[in-house]
Amino acid sequence: MDFDLNEDQSLLRDSVERLCADLYPSLEARQARLKAQQGFPEEGWRHFAELGVLGLPFSEDDGGLGGGPVETALVMEAVGRNLAVEPLLASLVLGSTALRLGGSAAQRARHVPGVIDGSLRLTLAHTERQSRYDLEDVATTARRAGDGFTLNGAKSVVPNADAAGLLVVSARVSGERRDHRGIGLFLVPADAPGVAVEPYPTQDGGRAAEVAFTDVALPADAALGDPEGGLPLLERVVEHGIAALAAEAVGSMDALHALTVEYLKTRKQFGVPVGSFQALQHRAVDMLIALEQARSMALYGAMMVEAEDAQARAAALAAVKVQVNKACRFVGQEAVQLHGGIGMTLEYVGAHHFKRLAMIEYQLGDTAHHLRRITRSEGGLLAA
Repeated sequence: MDFDLNEDQSLLRDSVERLCADLYPSLEARQARLKAQQGFPEEGWRHFAELGVLGLPFSEDDGGLGGGPVETALVMEAVGRNLAVEPLLASLVLGSTALRLGGSAAQRARHVPGVIDGSLRLTLAHTERQSRYDLEDVATTARRAGDGFTLNGAKSVVPNADAAGLLVVSARVSGERRDHRGIGLFLVPADAPGVAVEPYPTQDGGRAAEVAFTDVALPADAALGDPEGGLPLLERVVEHGIAALAAEAVGSMDALHALTVEYLKTRKQFGVPVGSFQALQHRAVDMLIALEQARSMALYGAMMVEAEDAQARAAALAAVKVQVNKACRFVGQEAVQLHGGIGMTLEYVGAHHFKRLAMIEYQLGDTAHHLRRITRSEGGLLAA
């Protein structure tokens, strides 16, 4: 099997890396960008749009570039390496995947052009206070009202909700709170009457929000696909999110490992660089091994995320998240220990990589959650 990038993929990777390096030449530049009203400056988002990144997942028929999971992974790896704060996970991956896979031709025609040119941002609102990582645990309701729906409920930790113009909201149309049937995904304008967004910064420098819905009136065409059979679509959206997070983690771990090796070469103790001590060399190698294992699993995730077999796909992405989570924790902790006190100093970029890796470990499912999913997969991993 050929794992080399083709010419277009190499060009995409190099272009996005250059853009991210230009936007984030230093930690000071990143911290300055975080002070923008929505946690990132609009000009950076326009640059991603002009480069064509925001149209990457959409088909050429919809005006996009027709890219796949590998192309998205290349973008997210650059995001992780440079600690970019633009809401690419929320809009490019989660929101756009829901629209791409679940939207009708009319819905795509209405919204995709704005997503591609950067004038419309999306995000996924599915987590609730009681649900933890269980996608089927949905208490928010969308009751039928005439030809449409009335939305009531609340979502927690919605990524970049204050910067989104359109929310993809999971809501229960019928059934009990944990039933697998009866769940729909709905396109909800963020400024619709009855929508209240309370944003806040997250520990890694990102943005999230608590979002409440009070008697929000939705037309019938707000539903993405079957309004009572949306759980499989939600699962696919999250799987794409896991694949993208894995690539972002690889980029961040790669940068953190390079920072650590450079520090070991320059930090002196007893008159010699500490990197000359064999024990520390071994620990740096262990970091590299964990990084490369995570890189392999991220590639596996990009290959499996569009597999037709739902059970094999779910088991594969759960395995990807487990391995990447473990690598995030190991590489992050080793980097802090090998740096010493400076590794936790917020004036040092390594500490911000550590914080982002710690957040990735818990986004879209922690290690214990995905280990349980693998256990319940009844051989799906072996089939994958």
